[in-house]
Amino acid sequence: MTTAPVFGPAIPPTASPKVEFISLSHLNPSTELEPIPTRGIDLAYFRRYVRSLEDSGYDYTLLPYGSGSADSFVVASAVGQLTERIRPIVALRPNTTFPTVGAQKLATLDQLTEGRAVVHLISGGSDAEQARQGDYLPKERRYARTSEYVDILRRAWTEPAPFSHDGEFYKFDEFGPGFAPYDTPIPISIGGQSDEAFAVGGAKADIFSFWGEPLSDLRSEIDRVHGIARAAGRTTLPRIWVTFRPIIAQTDELAWEKAHRYATRIADTFAKAGLAGQRFRQGTPQNVGSQRALAFADRAELYDRALWTRTAAVTNAAGASTALVGSPETVAAAILDYIDQGASLVSIRGYDTLADAVDYGRYILPLVRQELAHRERTGQRGTLQAEHPGNYAPQYAQLATAGRS
Repeated sequence: MTTAPVFGPAIPPTASPKVEFISLSHLNPSTELEPIPTRGIDLAYFRRYVRSLEDSGYDYTLLPYGSGSADSFVVASAVGQLTERIRPIVALRPNTTFPTVGAQKLATLDQLTEGRAVVHLISGGSDAEQARQGDYLPKERRYARTSEYVDILRRAWTEPAPFSHDGEFYKFDEFGPGFAPYDTPIPISIGGQSDEAFAVGGAKADIFSFWGEPLSDLRSEIDRVHGIARAAGRTTLPRIWVTFRPIIAQTDELAWEKAHRYATRIADTFAKAGLAGQRFRQGTPQNVGSQRALAFADRAELYDRALWTRTAAVTNAAGASTALVGSPETVAAAILDYIDQGASLVSIRGYDTLADAVDYGRYILPLVRQELAHRERTGQRGTLQAEHPGNYAPQYAQLATAGRS
């Protein structure tokens, strides 16, 4: 049990007034629960998945990138044509696409989707994975390259005349004017937990992304990135994106039964290296985000209302892996806790990918949006957070430990 804060009518001054939801698009039914040995695209499944996101009310979908994955630009273009409203987020590694070409590709996507494109720049957290595509730049210099990349993207989208560039990582002569986005500049997202990530993201990103962490730790990180932004002279601060892997069921008790089953199956998958790329995820992770996730998991399994770290522990924090566990009401209240800390973009994706995406859209998104509409209408917080305490009540912790094998 965690000491409960007071959930009175006053809205915290750090709270985001609006929130948008992100999911991740999956190309086939393979999951961490039931890995399928394929690197291919199941087109019927992909179409169904993407359309379910649109029907369920998500605002964005992330198209991930890896050296052995499908191309994120091509998949994003398909998402754009399969949907009318969802905004595709292209994951892009600066080492894979020259910046003027990246600007052209992103602007093309933005035109095809009538202004829906977003880009998430991945500097690279693993030397081994970067080397698979011939990138041997040291990790601390990869963020410097990302910084230069951001400057070129923005200039390519806005410069009315040809321009040249001679930087540390890129050089070209008389480029442009570049192909323009549909209307306004394309939002640029950056994530990471290293000092270099904060320096670049705080100074230059439109969006800064985090994995799910304990509330107080995340709030400190938000203050840090916003402080860097202000020191850089910015008046518009980066939006905060936070990612969770919710495990929900009709009641908290049923959710915990599911969570323990899931953790056992996921641990088995990772122990057998059942997912592509697992051989690059052994030992101590190189990226600071995974190191933090494992440190939190080592310290405790439960934090705040519903944050569970065991899923991070059994996967060696391979990507976003911390869970929120409980009934839809408990998990929605936990998401509101993070919105109260300043998150305005919430990514929720499950372990049973398609079924979870549908369930979140049916049971969680409406609860969060109902609370935010109440706040906008009345200027006061609603009762959801007070009525569904989760780990702020003693019985929740008992449920959390009862089913553990």
